[in-house]
Amino acid sequence: MEVRTLRDIVRFGAEQYGTQDAFRYKVNKEIDHRTYEDVNRDSMAVSRLVDSLGLKGKHIALIGTTSYAWIVSYFGITCGGSVAVPIDVQLPAAAICEQLNRADVEMLIFDEIRQDVAEAVKSQCPQIAHVISMQSDLPGLLKQHEGEYETELDPDQLCTILFTSGTTGKSKGVMLSHRNLADNATALDLKIPSGTVTLSLLPINHVYCLTMDIIKGIYIGVISCINDSIMRVARNMKLFQPELVLMVPLVIESIYKKLRDADPNIPKELIAKEVFGGRLHTICSGGAYLDPDYFDRFKEYGITILQGYGMTECSPVISTNLPWDNRKGSVGKLMPNLEAKIMEDEICVKGSSVMMGYYKMPKETEETLVDGWLKTGDLGYLDDDNYVYITGRKKNLIILANGENVSPEELENELSRSDLVKEILVREKERVIEAEIFPDYEYVEKHGITDVRAELQKLIDEFNKDMPVYKRIYSLIVRETEFEKTSAKKIKRF
Repeated sequence: MEVRTLRDIVRFGAEQYGTQDAFRYKVNKEIDHRTYEDVNRDSMAVSRLVDSLGLKGKHIALIGTTSYAWIVSYFGITCGGSVAVPIDVQLPAAAICEQLNRADVEMLIFDEIRQDVAEAVKSQCPQIAHVISMQSDLPGLLKQHEGEYETELDPDQLCTILFTSGTTGKSKGVMLSHRNLADNATALDLKIPSGTVTLSLLPINHVYCLTMDIIKGIYIGVISCINDSIMRVARNMKLFQPELVLMVPLVIESIYKKLRDADPNIPKELIAKEVFGGRLHTICSGGAYLDPDYFDRFKEYGITILQGYGMTECSPVISTNLPWDNRKGSVGKLMPNLEAKIMEDEICVKGSSVMMGYYKMPKETEETLVDGWLKTGDLGYLDDDNYVYITGRKKNLIILANGENVSPEELENELSRSDLVKEILVREKERVIEAEIFPDYEYVEKHGITDVRAELQKLIDEFNKDMPVYKRIYSLIVRETEFEKTSAKKIKRF
């Protein structure tokens, strides 16, 4: 069947995979499960609920951690012709209410871990007429509204508004259509067999998790296991024994430290089995830059890392490495539904995954979308085979007094190769380049380092030897605490 909307994807999943498990998750330490037919039935019940409240076509927000209730609520909203607005569960209530108002939300479905938000909207969001708890209300409402529900959907109609968690500036509401999301999830066949077990680790309000873990997962028929806490990743790896996971570089780097610090007398395949549950063979990395050396490091443990690249404004995947053509140093091959060109060193893309625009932000939309081309803000190039290489962020570019341009990411990536450097931010200060570093204090303690600043300065001195004068670092700040980060685990630059 032709797949052009999220409803097509849910229907396809039910028809193709039927009683196979779609989701597995823990309930009181036991594993519960829901099938592809369950997802179809329960999402239709949510669509019927929304219609019964007279909210079809309206904007409906979701807030909570990844759960089956969140997932079927999302599909019920979007497949019924309404607009889903996923909200970051970690934001303070005041910031959440501000986003709800900006997105013209008229109904909220919430996880009770954010009961404070449900209370806050009563006074701060007068346009929200209905507030539904995923725990107390939704199970009964699903039974009450059970039944078939179909409606005509235009693939190009607004499907979801996702707020960016940008490292600078005010978050923007990215408008994505059904076609944007459906094409991004279905355009590329990664040859992942149905029945493959995955573990969903990333925040579900972020499009990387939503599109790749959930939407694409339903289309290709994976068994998606839900991680209930970032603190229990290791335990859940052993419990669910995934074969494939999506991760951000921060998590990949922290896991590698556990692998590296294991007893060297134990064979690496046994260490990997202990850490990952015994069946993991592939990690898909996205969301930020990952040092290419990690591909080789994980290969020693029998695990392939596939690095990809994308952004919310592109639903999100722009390129990805392929299991059969994994090019170290690149962020993968351009998606088949996109075309790209380089304009003033900036990567620009065009195609069916590119957003409709920013909600109620015409000026910002006009600046980012030019004749259908999405200006990514990333500096880089493509090779002859359409593999993408990133060299830095345009808006982070340091322009020195002598006219030379320096990409801070280039310097950060090189220095972060040291085990001593846990986090780093490079910027211009008083006409010279400054590095602010949060050291890995566990590494410091383990190796008996008494003067951290001196060791870091030695590292910088070695780095400077191989750099042209204008790229050398002349100022160092040593942090005692981690940098403030977005919910996508990216350092806030300013």
